[in-house]
Amino acid sequence: MALQIGATAPDFEADTTEGHIHFHDWIGNHWALLFSHPKDFTPVCTTELGALARLKPEFDKRDVKLIGLSVDPVSNHKLWGDDIKDVVGVAPNYPMIGDTDLKVSKLYNMLPADTQGTSDGRTAANNATVRNVFVIGPDKKIKLVLVYPMSTGRNFQEILRAIDSLQLTSKHNISTPADWKQGEDVIISGSVSDDDAKKIYPNGWKSPKPYIRIVPQPK
Repeated sequence: MALQIGATAPDFEADTTEGHIHFHDWIGNHWALLFSHPKDFTPVCTTELGALARLKPEFDKRDVKLIGLSVDPVSNHKLWGDDIKDVVGVAPNYPMIGDTDLKVSKLYNMLPADTQGTSDGRTAANNATVRNVFVIGPDKKIKLVLVYPMSTGRNFQEILRAIDSLQLTSKHNISTPADWKQGEDVIISGSVSDDDAKKIYPNGWKSPKPYIRIVPQPK
């Protein structure tokens, strides 16, 4: 059964390229992005890890900690980092989990719970389902889940856009419309009555339909 939005992100301990971590303690009071890879030294993942390293300042601005995962050992991750720097120009500047016992992959339902053995002998095809993105809030709840096939590189600009929406809507009773970007109009949540909305938005709102109330993005 896939992990649902709103569920508590499973806690775990693991070795990473930046030392041993206890996941919930590592998150602390920050947001977190956990993204997984089926195998080290795979082509699409090489480009993704480099792209994310390049974008790390954007995630830092949003108080989002980055952490990657692959079923291969940490020693392989460090060697892979050299390749990533050669290909993309930037090496990973965030921790990478070594999930050799497949514990985290199974805990996060990326591999079946009854998967036997370790990472030894497993191929990227065996691990094709280990291609997820989890956005986790400071409350340790899962806010977003994205699953990508091995053939399609992840769009980290879209992930940043989604995080902007998640962080904004966590502070205000609003929703963001299709293709919304930072600074654009938003929608008052249906849970807010018109009377309460008038107190928050005394200048009123645009309403193309009775159930849609559009207002400028709160500051």
